Amino acid sequence: MDIVYAFSKKRKEFGRHVTFTTTTPQIIADIQPQPSLLDEYVTRSPSTQSVQAGPMMSEHWVNTDRFASRTQGMLHLEGGWPKDIDSSEVEPKVRYRKKVEKDDEYIVSVRRLGDEMEKYIKQNNAINIYEDYFTETVDHSSEPPTAKTVMVLRSPHTTQRHGAMSISWATDSTNPRRISIAYSSLHFQQSTFRSSMSSYIWDIESSQAPVSEIQPSSPLCVLQYNPRESNVLAGGSYNGLLGFWDLRKGSQAVDTSAIERSHRDPVYDLKWIQSKTFTEFFTTSTDGQVLWWDTRKIGEPTEAMMLNKPKLTLADSNVNVSTSISSSLSTSNDTDSLLGGCCLDYDASAPTKYLVGTEQGLVVTCTRKVKGAGERIVQTYSGHHGPIYSVQRNPFFPRYFLTVGDWSAKVWNEDLRTPLMSTRYHASYLTDATWSPTRPGVFFTTCRDGTLDIWDYLYKQYDPALSVQLSGDALSCVSISPTGKLAAVGSEDGSTTLLSLGEGLSVIQGSERVTIGQMFDREMKQEKTLEVQAKEAKAAALRKPPTGAIKPLSAATPRKVSSISLSELEKEFFEAIKEGDKNEDEM
Repeated sequence: MDIVYAFSKKRKEFGRHVTFTTTTPQIIADIQPQPSLLDEYVTRSPSTQSVQAGPMMSEHWVNTDRFASRTQGMLHLEGGWPKDIDSSEVEPKVRYRKKVEKDDEYIVSVRRLGDEMEKYIKQNNAINIYEDYFTETVDHSSEPPTAKTVMVLRSPHTTQRHGAMSISWATDSTNPRRISIAYSSLHFQQSTFRSSMSSYIWDIESSQAPVSEIQPSSPLCVLQYNPRESNVLAGGSYNGLLGFWDLRKGSQAVDTSAIERSHRDPVYDLKWIQSKTFTEFFTTSTDGQVLWWDTRKIGEPTEAMMLNKPKLTLADSNVNVSTSISSSLSTSNDTDSLLGGCCLDYDASAPTKYLVGTEQGLVVTCTRKVKGAGERIVQTYSGHHGPIYSVQRNPFFPRYFLTVGDWSAKVWNEDLRTPLMSTRYHASYLTDATWSPTRPGVFFTTCRDGTLDIWDYLYKQYDPALSVQLSGDALSCVSISPTGKLAAVGSEDGSTTLLSLGEGLSVIQGSERVTIGQMFDREMKQEKTLEVQAKEAKAAALRKPPTGAIKPLSAATPRKVSSISLSELEKEFFEAIKEGDKNEDEM
C-alpha cells in the first residue's frame, strides 16, 4: 500500500514566504500487524559475496631500441649589434656602448632589472639549498668493503680480439670523467693486416659509444693523459713508435718519432715528467732502453739510457737463486747484456729518480743526475721469479713502493734490498697493481683468472679485503680515479669494467696515515735487523775454516796420533758389527 499525501497550491502563491502554524496531529495511515506473515519469515545465515567491478587487464612488456645520445658542442658568436656597427671592429663597438650608457632609458632599465635581481638574491640568501650541514668527518671504519659494477665499456673492435692494455684518467677539471683506453694484442702474430689499430676516449657518463678516436700507425700498448692539459695524450705503439695527440686537432697524431730513433720492441710504459711546460715524458721497452722525449721535438729522444745488467756474484747475500742463474748464463761481458723494461714509476717529489721494472724480475732505481751511463743505476731489488708488470710508489709514503710479478705482490723500501711485505702466492699469474690515491694502505691487483683483489693493510695483511670476479678472461690493467671512488679494470677480451667503490675503500680514516706509517717503519726496522744478522752470520762463516779441512803439517813437526782415540774407535766399530749380526740372526 502506497502512502500518498497530495496538496495543491495556486501559481500566484509561488515564491511567497512560508508561514508555519500550530495544529493538532493528524493520522495519515494506520498499518496493523498481520500474524499470517510470520509464517513466511525465514532466518538466513550471514553470507559474504564479492563483486569484481574492475576491468580485466593483462601485463605486457616491450624491449625498446636503445637510445643513442651524442655530445655536441655549440659555437656562440657575438651578435645583436645594429646594422651600421661592424662587430669585427673594436672602436665602433666601444663608441656605441658609450652612447647607450649615456641614454636615460639605459639607466632606468638597469635599475628596474637590478631591483628584480635583488629579490632573487635575497631569496638565495634566505635559504641555501647547497649548504652542507654535516661537515664533520664521518667514520667509515665499520663499513664493509664494497665494489659495485657501474657499467662495462665494450671495445668497438667487434671482429678482432684486442684487449684493453692501458687505462688513463683525465686529471684536468674540465673533463674529470673521461678515460683513455689503449687497445692492442700483445700475442705474437695474432693480429692480422686488417686488424683495427684505433684506441678510444670514453665518457663514463655516456657509455654508448666513445667520444673520440685515436688513430695510430700501429696498435697502442700505452696511452696516457697529459697531467695539465686533458686534450693532449702521448702513446707508445706495438712497433716501438712514439706519438702525441691533440683531441682539438682530430684523431690523427700531431707528430710521431722517427722509426730509426724509436724503440725496437713494443713500448710497455710511458710517464709524463713534471716540468714548466709539461711537454716531456719518458718510455721504456723490452729492448733495454729508457728514452726521454719532448712533444715540441718528438722526432728523436732528448736523452737515452741503456739498462745494463749489473754484475752479480753468488757471494752476494741478497741475490736469490733465479737471479744467480740468470747472471751465470749471461755473457762474459755483463755490460753487453741488457735488462728489458716492462714498467716505470716517476715521483714528482724526486724528479731525478725513477724506478724501472724489468722482465728479468729486477727493479732498478736510476737517476738522471749522473751523466755517465754506468753510474745511472743506483740500486737493484730482486725478489720476483718472473717479469715485473707494475711498479708504483705509495702516494703518501714515496720511500715505499709496490711491485707485481709472478704470483705475488710485494711492498719495498728503497733503503732495503729485500721486500718488507708480500702477499700470498696466487693460483694464477698477477698482471697489474696500483695504490689507492686516497687511502695509504689500500692497493688493487688484477689476476689472469679474471679476479680483482682489493687489499687493505689497515685491517688485513694476509688476505684481500675483497675479491671480485669480473671476467672469464684474463684481466690486463687497473686504474683508479683521482677521487678514489671509481676503479676501471681492463680485460684481454676488450671490455673495461667500471666499479664504484664504497666509502670504506675510498675515504681515509682518521688515524690511518699514522697507523700505516708506523706499520711500514716497524717492518723496515725488522728487515734491517734480519739483514744485519745475516751479514754477521756470513762473516762468521767466512772466518771459520770449512768442516773436514786438513791442516798442513810441516816436515819438522811430526804428526802425533793418539792411541786412546784409535782404541776407542776400534771398539765402537766392532760393537757396531756385532749388533748388525744380531739383527740379521733375529730376522
